[in-house]
Amino acid sequence: MADLEIRNLHVRVEDREILKGVDLDVSKGEIHALMGPNGSGKSTLASTIMGHPSYEVTEGTITFRGEDITEADPEDRAHAGLFLAFQYPVAIPGVSVANFLRMAINTRREDPINVKDFRTRLQHAVDLLDVDRSFTSRHLNDGFSGGEKKRAEILQMAMLRPEVAVLDETDSGLDIDALRTVAEGVNKLHASSAWAR
Repeated sequence: MADLEIRNLHVRVEDREILKGVDLDVSKGEIHALMGPNGSGKSTLASTIMGHPSYEVTEGTITFRGEDITEADPEDRAHAGLFLAFQYPVAIPGVSVANFLRMAINTRREDPINVKDFRTRLQHAVDLLDVDRSFTSRHLNDGFSGGEKKRAEILQMAMLRPEVAVLDETDSGLDIDALRTVAEGVNKLHASSAWAR
């Protein structure tokens, strides 16, 4: 059984049906690429997997790790181990990357992570992804270039260690060097033992 199973998924936005019978199986450790022209439903699928309220499932199911999550709230999906890297990540002025990461980790734990464990985990992620440590002191996505926003999302993946990550048009707005950096980050995470835990 796959970790994420999508069966006969039909999705409507307002009065327009976007997805018309999508089937997909994804298991931890696999990499899948969905390709298609603009408007073909890739972002709709990503948002629906994470439970965005603007996307109405009219038929079909989404099952994650044996549980039907078709009607689950987005935060329940995230707590279960799903992750979405947005096509256009929002800025959060006043909240540092490190503080955001610590808050995100704590939402998936009963007891807050202690400072020493968090710093160790953050340093491991920063080293793995070859990110300058000062990056984590900046306000999340505030004044970031396209590549820096994507790098912040890859860092979130490294820290949160989701079971399944959906990257919505990760290449959007990136030059070739930034795209290479993001691709290397994803590949390092996929290959690392920390990701497999």
